Amino acid sequence: MIQCNPQKESNKNDQEYDIVVYGGTSAGVIAAVSAKRLGKNVVLIEPTNHLGGLSSGGLGMTDFGNRKVVTGLSKDFYKRVGAYYDNFINYRFEPKVAERVFNDYIKEEDVPVIYSYRVKEVHKNGSEIHKLTIESIDKSSEKVIRGKYFIDCSYEGDLMARAGVSYTFGRESNKKYMEQNNGVYLSINHQFPDNIDPYNVEGDSTSGLLWGIIDDKLAPKGSGDKKIQAYCFRLCLTKDPDNLIPFYKPSNYDSSKYELLLRVIRNGKPWDNIYDAVIVSDMPNGKTDINNMGPFSTDYIGGNYNYPDGTYEERDQIWKDHEEYTQGLLYFLSHDSRVPLKLRQNMQTWGYAKDEFTDNRGFPHQLYVREARRMIGEYVMTEHDCIGDSVANDPIAYGAYSMDSHNCQRIVVNGMVKNEGNVQLNLQPYPISYRAITPKRAEITNLLVPVALSASHIAYGSIRMEPVFMLLGQAAGIAAYLALDENKPVQEVSYQKIADIFDQNPYLDNSNPEIIIDTPEPLQMEGDWKLQKHNWSNSAYGSNFYLNEETENNDRSIEIKYKVTETGNYDIYYFCPRLFTINYNDSKITGKDVVPQKVPLHIETGSIRKDFLVNFKEKAAHWQYLGEFQLNKDNEIRMFLNGNEVNGPIVFDALMLVPKK
Repeated sequence: MIQCNPQKESNKNDQEYDIVVYGGTSAGVIAAVSAKRLGKNVVLIEPTNHLGGLSSGGLGMTDFGNRKVVTGLSKDFYKRVGAYYDNFINYRFEPKVAERVFNDYIKEEDVPVIYSYRVKEVHKNGSEIHKLTIESIDKSSEKVIRGKYFIDCSYEGDLMARAGVSYTFGRESNKKYMEQNNGVYLSINHQFPDNIDPYNVEGDSTSGLLWGIIDDKLAPKGSGDKKIQAYCFRLCLTKDPDNLIPFYKPSNYDSSKYELLLRVIRNGKPWDNIYDAVIVSDMPNGKTDINNMGPFSTDYIGGNYNYPDGTYEERDQIWKDHEEYTQGLLYFLSHDSRVPLKLRQNMQTWGYAKDEFTDNRGFPHQLYVREARRMIGEYVMTEHDCIGDSVANDPIAYGAYSMDSHNCQRIVVNGMVKNEGNVQLNLQPYPISYRAITPKRAEITNLLVPVALSASHIAYGSIRMEPVFMLLGQAAGIAAYLALDENKPVQEVSYQKIADIFDQNPYLDNSNPEIIIDTPEPLQMEGDWKLQKHNWSNSAYGSNFYLNEETENNDRSIEIKYKVTETGNYDIYYFCPRLFTINYNDSKITGKDVVPQKVPLHIETGSIRKDFLVNFKEKAAHWQYLGEFQLNKDNEIRMFLNGNEVNGPIVFDALMLVPKK
């Protein structure tokens, strides 16, 4: 079992640091580690007892849109997770493994962490923060933390807000930034079927609305409001009877909260198992990451409106309400006699993982705060940046996930219950501006905000992914280091210097980065190969790959070459996409049954040749290890993928050389 052994904070009540990082989210850990590796005196303040935020709080299914954008210490995190599972890299993982990795970072760099304290007051001299007063969660003690530069990595932007930085929350109208997909949006996704009655007594509008439906009218499309996309808990469930905690009844259980769900279950096809109720993503060791699916699921729609600007006490109550809603939902589906027997029986085979969140009865310690406050900084990222109509000229990271908003409200439309607010629009990778993590110069000059950053609601819906938060956290750590060394406001730090450090020393440890040869121009091709481009896929590397869909013509192969630039020993990997989940331009692929399981591949360098079989039928796309090669500068590596003896489509995607330390 992986133990969490957080480093204890100093007993001093008045401490001073070069850089103060608030919020031990994934971004916060990476920001603190980045600044420490660059030689600065850093402290990390975390209001809970755990590091990693959502990345260790149940969100084991990593959303990134395009693997190519995951670089630097963000990539290093997933490599460390992969090493735990004896893989090069893993984007699916157990919460306890992620937490161990974050704790390891902190221990390795000897970063002091102050646990269970939150910001109470921000003290400024003009436009500079010079100290924080932080209080323990139980309000029994306070500390004063002095710093030269500050980084707010909390999901809520609490340090930012208390420092007087401009911010917003909710949805802007489309008119605000001339967008098309912000504001009110009635979608067919995660939507109720027609004719689901919203009233306590069906057909009687005077009987009141069922729990969870708000008495509000549908506003015009694209209009703005202060409603927030729904929060949930990302649950780690299992069917392993030896590691299972049965779903338990919460203290304030009320089955009437789920009456609307019963009406959905009765309306359509029979609900037989958990897969009808939620998205189930497989994680290692028989565990899962559970996410919202459909009209009524783990998203507590409308339960978070007062969260962004709420007091700590108000937020604690909202958090508890979400816990009870989620625990009640699972208990209801597994125990209520009105739920179909087959569904109940299936749900009773599932439970919380006993070896996860051991201090909270298997229930996650992090609420999925998908969006709270958003800074209004030097630059506001909008939909135009995400779709490429505008391109930031000071990029420090890239986003690639779809513009994604969960539903924001549940209302009555034409006498029927409907969810509103869901948006899902796929994208190509796009740059994120350095100015989007800096406040306006007139407000604060020594603060960076990489999580509650400056973006419109719909743009934030794409940026708000954990790998991107880690990238932005690293950029903030580097920027604070540069600002400190150059004694200048964060707004004057050169984004190019940040980018140069990223490129030249991505892991901030002077190690040689991997060399990825992504869809190069082939040296030779036999057969009908087509260069495919796709907007979004978790199943390929980058945005391009070569596809051959022939099933009868056996004369098909592809050959590429690469010239080595540095002498050394290299581990070589081939990227195996999860072929049958990729969205192709004009593909005729219909399912996994037509995909060949193994395809011959060989690598040549000098007089050395090694033969392999690559597997296209794994559950997840993966880097397949091909072995260690000793290579000299200017050696030529040739890779040959041969589909002559297999049936079904084959793909060439990417090759990777990893220098040995």
